[in-house]
Amino acid sequence: MRRVLLVLLAICVLAAPALAKDEDDIRAIIDKYAAAWGSLNPDNAAPLYAKDADLVFYDILPLKFTGWNAYAAGTKPHFAQFESLKITPKGDLKVTRRGDVAWTTSTFDLAVKPKDAEETMAMEVRQTLILERQGKDWKIVHEHFSTPLEMHEPEHEH
Repeated sequence: MRRVLLVLLAICVLAAPALAKDEDDIRAIIDKYAAAWGSLNPDNAAPLYAKDADLVFYDILPLKFTGWNAYAAGTKPHFAQFESLKITPKGDLKVTRRGDVAWTTSTFDLAVKPKDAEETMAMEVRQTLILERQGKDWKIVHEHFSTPLEMHEPEHEH
């Protein structure tokens, strides 16, 4: 029994660095994500995503994209209207991992400067990613990127 416990302990000690590296790799994807999409060029984000045609990605608009090709093509008309886009992680990233699947939750500050406007639009956004390890790399297989609706209390008539 003691030998079994020692073997299990050794496995845990040897596996811990690999688990920590996976989490570090996943955390690094968030910074790469912010820089890639901030470039206004979906080709820069492409290496982060799995390319299966049936994967679903939810963005602020439109409602959804099915497959990476649709996502990349669908963002281009919107990005053509922007002078700049800045995505800043707020530092609340949470990573959960189960084997070769991981998911993240986080929030960002988003600043968009439209070409035809003098002011930059700012908003807070939230994101959930599902990632899958494919070979040595983690790839985004689902994304939900959204902003909460601002609901105001209706004014009561007097």
